[in-house]
Amino acid sequence: MQKETGLVVVTGIGGFLGTHVAAQLLRAGYDVRGTLRSLKRAKVVEAAIRSAEGATAGKLSFVQADLLSDDGWEAAFSGAAGAIHTASPFPSSVPRNEDELIRPAREGTLRVLRIAKEAGIRRVVLTSSIAAVNYGSGRAPFTESDWTDVDGPLATPYYKSKTLAERAAWDFARENGLELVVINPGMILGPILGKDSGTSVGVVQSLLKGRYPAMPDFSVSVVDVRDVAEVHVLALTVPEAAGERFIAGGEALSVKDIASVLKRDFPAYARKLPKFVLPNWLAGLAARFDPGLKLIIRELGRDARVSNEKARRVLGWKPRSEEDAIRASAHSLIAAGLV
Repeated sequence: MQKETGLVVVTGIGGFLGTHVAAQLLRAGYDVRGTLRSLKRAKVVEAAIRSAEGATAGKLSFVQADLLSDDGWEAAFSGAAGAIHTASPFPSSVPRNEDELIRPAREGTLRVLRIAKEAGIRRVVLTSSIAAVNYGSGRAPFTESDWTDVDGPLATPYYKSKTLAERAAWDFARENGLELVVINPGMILGPILGKDSGTSVGVVQSLLKGRYPAMPDFSVSVVDVRDVAEVHVLALTVPEAAGERFIAGGEALSVKDIASVLKRDFPAYARKLPKFVLPNWLAGLAARFDPGLKLIIRELGRDARVSNEKARRVLGWKPRSEEDAIRASAHSLIAAGLV
């Protein structure tokens, strides 16, 4: 996609990642049209995006569109040269019915790809997740050749939703001649824009607020939201990216590792940070009463390392350190008065 052609659609522009993707695009000289489930949020979302450094220029507009309805999508993609599909539900607890996540993720992705194809858009960048990579027969460090087994013992409803949506996207792209690039991020931390901390940064928020009396033995690949946004923009334009998936994740850190960074760099909050790591058997008991812990209980003590070599080699991606992402989360939460 040539920059001169101008307009890029960002679905889910009001989300943590969506706001940063929009800011990166504006900074790079694109115009941006974002989709929101309700235009009542448009002014708040625009203010958040414009607050990012270098995102004051360029045209920013919004269209109301929901992943489970055709309404608004044709208008959203009209005249656009490219699209970045970030919209997908991300839970803070296990849903009662897994279809609450799977249906909007899969159907919404196919709806976006179909209408993008009809609008003449050549390349679509899809936000998937390492949730679609790490939970199959592969071993760490996981690569883009690994896939989550949706029928396996580690497949939560969220992991299933991301995997089934990505599989469906690749099938559609092959059958319809659409140029697709997929980004599989790790746990996204970094600075919030506005007042919405999102689920991932919510972990840092909860640590700083003293909500965790103890920590599970859980590790996950950490990445800065600014770097994930950048890799999406790179995926729009790098010719060699077409038809490829890219892991956008850094070092796998435990909750204890994250807490250690916060304790060292934000000593005023040290007394609120947990000091005790839960034995796995005790975490299993606690998960019966903790919806967040129930999401990760089967992964405790698991090797979660991933390789980002492909993104570095093909896209020229150079991410920040994981510690930078943690610090940026904390600084922005403090500045926003959220801790």
